[in-house]
Amino acid sequence: MKVVLAGAFGHLGFEILKVLTEKGHEVIAADIAEAKDNGLEGKYTFRRIDATDRATMKGLCKGADVVITTMGLTGASTSLNNYDIDFRGNMHLYYAAKAAGVKKFNYISVIACRDAGAEKIPMLNAKRLVEDKLMEGDMDYVIYRPTGYFYDIAKVFKPYIDKGEMRLLKGYHDVKANVVHCPDFARFIVDHMCDTNAVYEVGGKETYTYEEMAKMCFDAAGKPTVIKDSPKWLFGILANAPAIKKAGKHDIILFSQWTLSHDLTGKDIVGDSSFAEYIKDYFRPEDTDE
Repeated sequence: MKVVLAGAFGHLGFEILKVLTEKGHEVIAADIAEAKDNGLEGKYTFRRIDATDRATMKGLCKGADVVITTMGLTGASTSLNNYDIDFRGNMHLYYAAKAAGVKKFNYISVIACRDAGAEKIPMLNAKRLVEDKLMEGDMDYVIYRPTGYFYDIAKVFKPYIDKGEMRLLKGYHDVKANVVHCPDFARFIVDHMCDTNAVYEVGGKETYTYEEMAKMCFDAAGKPTVIKDSPKWLFGILANAPAIKKAGKHDIILFSQWTLSHDLTGKDIVGDSSFAEYIKDYFRPEDTDE
């Protein structure tokens, strides 16, 4: 089967690429840049695309049976926003797929993007707009709404653990999530990429509160647990500070406020990987072999 994978060299995208090539699919790995010396050379065809430039997607989907897209803006940017990449970029790809006669379009969205209030969070609303277009269109779709990823939690928590002080929202310590491991999620995506008009709310097998997550990170690092409160309203003020806006971090802060104040639990449980074990390995001090 011929599969176009957009965002092939992001964290999740590369895990999907590994599964697709392992299963013997013909893969067009599309991204703005190719990860060199990635260990999969010769097993896929690279195609450079720019999500903001529709012309770079011309002919991309020719002969493809399935398109999978992980494209989205996840970091700070002073020149782009989520509507540029998450919405318009994925729409460029969708119309290229439709023009080529592709039958199946797979989109990686995010959980809770359709909840009340999510329309005020660009990182959520842009994904909802894509979902709306897919549901209104005449191409078969599969929408995956993950709760979050093991590596994201570890990466976000690490500076606080290194500092020895974690900050959570006051009154929201018991907010919980069941984040999923990317390799597990990638296999689920490939297994379901030919489904018809399906929506999956994807999470891992373990559910923890953010306070429990913070404690396991401190324990793994061999440090005492120190958690301090930040008022929710402070995020709103911080997000609108001129220096934050200038640095392109406004939308990220709003998204962080949202995730720390809403339960994010997926009903479609994926994989057997343990978040607790992942955290133990991630934060284990380098000078111990235990």
